[in-house]
Amino acid sequence: MTEIVFTAMAASEAEAFRNGKPDANGQNPEPTIAVGTYPCRVCLGQIKDGEAMLLLAYRPFPRLQPFAETGPIFIHAEACKPPAAEDILPPMLDSADYIVRGYSHADRIVYGTGAVTATGDIADRAKELLAWDDIAYVHVRSARNNCYQCRIDRA
Repeated sequence: MTEIVFTAMAASEAEAFRNGKPDANGQNPEPTIAVGTYPCRVCLGQIKDGEAMLLLAYRPFPRLQPFAETGPIFIHAEACKPPAAEDILPPMLDSADYIVRGYSHADRIVYGTGAVTATGDIADRAKELLAWDDIAYVHVRSARNNCYQCRIDRA
């Protein structure tokens, strides 16, 4: 069976946003304080109530093209440690279910791969999709709002 790894936003990319790099909409990331908990796309953990965070528009694709979705994400305002590369479900994934969808080597959605998936089944679904030759990677997205959560790659 295909081995997988949950992949976070690169720490260097997050640091650029923390230092004022414009987001995918050309705007400065918005600093705010968490009221409740929010998923951090860098450490793949939770931003806890009362912690400083940044809200920004993010496009997790290398270039513009019709399938390059852009949406809101949160990251810790202060540097946080990216997770070790492993196949363990990240703690940020605490909803009942998520959309799991495969993308091609051209960064396009592979039709027929997207499915609302119970959180406990995400790893198995990703392994199944990554066994296909035409799928380069998988996204985990919010089942309610389609917000990007993290990427899953072959180990």
